[in-house]
Amino acid sequence: MTIGILSDTHHFFHPALTGYLSETDLILHAGDIGNPQVLDQLASIGPEVRAVWGNIDGQELRKRIPQHQRFSIEGCTFWMTHIGGHPGRWDPSVRATLSEVPPHVFICGHSHILRIERVAQLQNMLYINPGAAGMQGWHKEKTFVRLQVLAGKPTSAEVIHL
Repeated sequence: MTIGILSDTHHFFHPALTGYLSETDLILHAGDIGNPQVLDQLASIGPEVRAVWGNIDGQELRKRIPQHQRFSIEGCTFWMTHIGGHPGRWDPSVRATLSEVPPHVFICGHSHILRIERVAQLQNMLYINPGAAGMQGWHKEKTFVRLQVLAGKPTSAEVIHL
C-alpha cells in the first residue's frame, strides 16, 4: 500500500499534488489544511482521504474532521495529529499516550520541518513530519512524503519536493 502524507497546505493546493497523489492508495493530511476546498481537491484525486484539523483550521473543517486519528492498515497502527512535537520534545497533549501505547507510525505537522526517524525508546516507532506542502511559513521547500506499507510494516518513506 502506498500512502501520501502531507501537512500545512494553508489554503494552497500545489498543482503537482494531483499527479503524485493519484499514484497512492490513501492520502493523509496532518492539519492546517486552510479551507474545505483543499480537502475537497484531495478527495477528488480518487483514493481515500483521512485528515485532522490544525491550529489554523476554522470551524467548518473542525466539524468535518477530528483533531486526532488512530487507525490500522494491514495491521500497521497509525496515530495522526497536527501538533505532536518531535522525538525528545513531544507535545504534552501526546506525550503520555505515546509512552503507553506507541503506534507503529506517528504523523504530525505544525513545525513545517520535514523529519522522518525511528524512535528506539518507543518500540522503534516511525516518526513522520512531512514538512509543509503550502506557501505560508518560513520553509524554503514544499514537501510531502510517500510511505510504503507491506505486510503490516512501514517499509520505505520517500520525500517528494514540490
